[in-house]
Amino acid sequence: MARESIPDTAEAALARARELYHAGRFADGARFTEQAVAAHAEAPDLWNIHGVMLRQLGRGHEALGALDRALSLKPDHPGARVNRAGVVLDLARAINEGEGPHAALAILDEGLGVDPQNLGLAEAKALMLRAAGPRARAEAFLQDFVARRPDVAWAQLYLGDILAERDPALGEAHLRRAAELDPGSAATLVPLIQNLARATGPDEGRKLDEAHRLCAAVLAGGALTPNQTKVVRDVFSRVCDFAAIERLGDFSTLGRAWADAGLHTALLRQLSRVGSHADRLELLEQHRICGRVLSAEAERRPIRKAPPRPPAQTIRLGFLSSDLRRHPVGYFVEPLFEHLDPERIRLFCYGFDNRGPDPLQAVFASRATAFRQMPEASAHEAAQAIADDDLDVLIELGGSTALNKLEVMAYGAAPRQASWLGYPHSAGLAAIDGLICDPFNVPPDRSLLAETPLILPKTWIALGPSTFSDAHAIEARLPEERHGGLTFGTANNPYKYTPQALATWASIVASTPGSRFMFLRPEGASAGFRAHILAAFAAEGVGAERVVFQAVRGGHMPLYNEIDITLDTFPLTGGTTTVEALWMGAPVISLRGEAFYERLSWSILANLDLPDLVAEDLAGYRAAALALAADRDRRADLRATLRQAIRSSPLGDTQGFARDFYALIENTVR
Repeated sequence: MARESIPDTAEAALARARELYHAGRFADGARFTEQAVAAHAEAPDLWNIHGVMLRQLGRGHEALGALDRALSLKPDHPGARVNRAGVVLDLARAINEGEGPHAALAILDEGLGVDPQNLGLAEAKALMLRAAGPRARAEAFLQDFVARRPDVAWAQLYLGDILAERDPALGEAHLRRAAELDPGSAATLVPLIQNLARATGPDEGRKLDEAHRLCAAVLAGGALTPNQTKVVRDVFSRVCDFAAIERLGDFSTLGRAWADAGLHTALLRQLSRVGSHADRLELLEQHRICGRVLSAEAERRPIRKAPPRPPAQTIRLGFLSSDLRRHPVGYFVEPLFEHLDPERIRLFCYGFDNRGPDPLQAVFASRATAFRQMPEASAHEAAQAIADDDLDVLIELGGSTALNKLEVMAYGAAPRQASWLGYPHSAGLAAIDGLICDPFNVPPDRSLLAETPLILPKTWIALGPSTFSDAHAIEARLPEERHGGLTFGTANNPYKYTPQALATWASIVASTPGSRFMFLRPEGASAGFRAHILAAFAAEGVGAERVVFQAVRGGHMPLYNEIDITLDTFPLTGGTTTVEALWMGAPVISLRGEAFYERLSWSILANLDLPDLVAEDLAGYRAAALALAADRDRRADLRATLRQAIRSSPLGDTQGFARDFYALIENTVR
């Protein structure tokens, strides 16, 4: 652009600047307004539009200078004040991406110092405080803000979300207030739905049903974000509203949307929807897409890493998990702490748990070289802390399940990284090299794994002795003898249920005269869950009187004494529930598929030399269940001998398992 002459009046110069702005000629506009403010230095409107031009060019700090000049000339200039806040938000986002939320808070505080009533800046500060931690700082800021502005929906929303972790009732009250202030909005309803669905205790069923009703309302309101869709889908899964799940979107569309958004935790629920080999491959690709998103985030802020070194005599092994406590992950990892040889292996444990220690966690912490809980740490901060420990191997045990941070693995904090135990699928991150499995659950088609399989010789799990003990007694008599009819059942989570599985279970009950089916699930307290289950069984000719709901959360082990045969979920099979049922003398019928998550129960039953309880197809699954139902003598023998069989098998050989596991780690390192 040739140098323009500057009009004699500020008004004419402003008109020309606006022409350039509306034409999208921001670079030309910035040059023109730079000359214009030099000629008309006391014109606040010209300084304002000069700041706007600079903002469009990404020159944020210069834009702030121009807008500050406009406000110094006219303190009540509405445009300059709004534009200044916008520039501050731009800078905060850029600083957050490059340096993290702590640095971004400084520019937001500066912006609020100039414009303390700006809601956009206040909201951004609340979000940055939450990201930066500790959460107490965010809570204090929001408590103060809500006291002054109780009518702001987002403040009630964020405060409710924070409070819900330590005071669910108080958190719920704020979330309800947010929904009242912004009625019908998915932005306020979905967090309330999530809070209701997480409720436990006497009101769990009622609140789950309310969450279900609100989901229907949200779904009718229009398009949802990927994260909102994930929350709604989870509620539909818990109450087995399969028709509503289908209305959310097909397998590929939903999975790709979640993957593109980096919502790895949403992909876990995809496993039960796999219906073909093409679906298996599509699911793997969804995990890879999500892995690339998480890796790109890590690449933007790399961590410092120790220089490569040869392995020392003692290997430094890290476990990344928030579940090293009384939790299924803790139950199966216990043998590795019980039989740890600190001369060979030094264990470093990392988690994000804010629930406080429990007895099993205390044992783990006493045997580890380091046991670091980092509930307030960002993924970047956690990865740096891990890298500073100079590990040989880092194993993540939780995937993206609750309180775990799979994204930490994207930083490559250790030279060798692997997945094990907590997530029944390839994580999809290029930084994870291996997946620990065994000869039974490793997929025959290795293209169904993103990682190299690290294969233990017998079993990928062994049973922790503190959990799988004789504390839970097995009733000597068969449930069939005590109740006058055979009882099938499951304790598996409803997110593993499918219409096909329910129909198969119901058909087995229908073919077994006098039998019934028992659900050992807290969702049994939900009217919606019961209605959908009963409808599925009714479709196969099974009346409501033959379906039993035991609405129990925890303390379910003794109830296996009421079940003769456990019917496994498919395609995503049981793991912990399969072991629990067998430990309580209730044999499990399972269906084996091609992928890792379709072979978890097969691994357990094969290690117990019970391959005939695992079928290759639905007809075989049904036939195996009916054959066992007809064989009372075998069921009685299994009830009497299964626990000792587990103890005598690789599943019960905790010392042998630990030896094999640590040998695998040593071979991987050396």
